[in-house]
Amino acid sequence: MSVRLGCVADDYTGASDLANTLTKCGLRTLQTIGIPADGFAVPDADAVVVSLKIRSIAAAEAVASARAADAWLRARGARRVMYKICSTFDSTDAGNIGPVLDVLRADAGDAIVVVTPAFPETGRTVFQGNLFVGSLPLDESALKDHPLNPMRDANLVRVLARQSRSKVGLIDLKTVAAGPAAIRSRLVDLAKEGFAAAIVDAVFERDLEAIGAAALDQRFSIGASGLGLGLARGLLASGVIRAAAATAAIGAPVGGRAACLAGSCSQATLGQIERAERTLSVLRLDSDGLICGAQEVQRALAWADQHLEQGPVLLASSATPDQVAAVQARHGRSESGHAIEQAMARIAAGLLDRGVRRLIVAGGETAGAVVDRLAIPAFLVGPEIAPGVPVLRAIGAKSGEMLLTLKSGNFGGPDFFMDALRLMP
Repeated sequence: MSVRLGCVADDYTGASDLANTLTKCGLRTLQTIGIPADGFAVPDADAVVVSLKIRSIAAAEAVASARAADAWLRARGARRVMYKICSTFDSTDAGNIGPVLDVLRADAGDAIVVVTPAFPETGRTVFQGNLFVGSLPLDESALKDHPLNPMRDANLVRVLARQSRSKVGLIDLKTVAAGPAAIRSRLVDLAKEGFAAAIVDAVFERDLEAIGAAALDQRFSIGASGLGLGLARGLLASGVIRAAAATAAIGAPVGGRAACLAGSCSQATLGQIERAERTLSVLRLDSDGLICGAQEVQRALAWADQHLEQGPVLLASSATPDQVAAVQARHGRSESGHAIEQAMARIAAGLLDRGVRRLIVAGGETAGAVVDRLAIPAFLVGPEIAPGVPVLRAIGAKSGEMLLTLKSGNFGGPDFFMDALRLMP
């Protein structure tokens, strides 16, 4: 297998988002969960997205994991590797985007790295180095209250500079609008001035195409799925890759019971849960109970036993920002988040024991814990449910045939859960 584009994703839902984008562009795309074990038969693919769960862990651990994934991809022919980050740049002043940038840039031998989280299709744009969520600057949007990585500064040049050893510059929209050659020229000039990273403005999809074409000259780049779109279209335009079907076939229907797990506390997911209550059986879980012991997990599974026969169910640990803050004050931010994620993963395993073969998970950290618990090594990418969210067919899962959807908390429309179930036969 020779990979044309290697991708290292910092969480599982973001990896699915990127894999979906690359597939829509015409690349045969495989998503793996971590670095595949020796002996795992990796199907032929133009792009491979290695899903990690390193967004919110200690920076040194994140760097080590990203470096190992980068090495694995390059050993399989990937000349270009993209580090996939969240389109809202989720990271604290300690990392992890900056520390990974510093090490992988040095490993690649690039003088300067292109960095852009822009993805206009999902309402994420960058102008004068400032990240916008829709019409709002990042620090005025709901993301300012993210439970793990609250984003209180919209200026990404400042944000990245605080967590990186690299000198961070800006490539503004005027330069991007002038096209790939202008971007390349500006990168050269910035590198001569000692800059090792450049936040790049992007407001329209054509901006991503220009950035992607320029970034193909680099061995390493950083961005959200919008950058993946630009890189994919650049590879197709260059003739290096021939376009495949827009979406990968995911085979025959799986059937079996269906369930949804919601761990995200984003406003989007909270609204989706409220909408789902009109149609699905919904159980709202107690956060303190999930943290303090097994009793809440047992209650959830007993409830599922009573309701799965009647149709799909939804179990939610999601809470409002005020409720999350209160739980974190009682149990600690990282401790409470980790405990809830692991409890949700135990619930997921229990649901599979009860015949669930179609599973929807909302929330990046929750999805990571669930997929790890279920020991799923890889996915084929299927049809798109909402921008950035595909149906996934598990490959090599111990539980056998299974369809999953892994959704970043902020993605999807109000009826997301019902939309997903309709596309997961």
